[in-house]
Amino acid sequence: MRCTKESKLTLGTYVLREEANKWWKNAKLRMGAGGVVITWEMFKGEFLRKYFPADIRNKKVVEFMELKQGNMSVAYGLRPDIKHLIGFSQIRDFATLVDKCRICDDDGKAKTNYYKAMNDKRGKGQDRGKPYGDKGKKVAETSGGKKRGGGQCYKC
Repeated sequence: MRCTKESKLTLGTYVLREEANKWWKNAKLRMGAGGVVITWEMFKGEFLRKYFPADIRNKKVVEFMELKQGNMSVAYGLRPDIKHLIGFSQIRDFATLVDKCRICDDDGKAKTNYYKAMNDKRGKGQDRGKPYGDKGKKVAETSGGKKRGGGQCYKC
């Protein structure tokens, strides 16, 4: 068949649309028999059975678990703190794994921000001197200001 790529795209879309339309009409008749209201979950289950069967899904899960970038697996690429928290849960669903990793990451950032804010709050408004600075040194009053022993100015 000699067509341009654009024509092939249009034809392919049309064929798929017709196939999907026929499937949906039949599925609606089967699922909605007896006046049953078709829910999203019912539709999704029927759709996945038709277009993404369980055996294909399982193969994709295995393929994902063995996915490598260079010589690193996906699990190896996780930050150590997240891997430690998530590693024991044996998550097999990618979406769940991503959600749990995001939660761990957000919690880690929140914890860091909390402690940073607490440290910033503690340090403000307090005149903190050096804990061991210049104790026991004689301070001399001069006309130019206070001086420590050795002829240096007070601030040095």
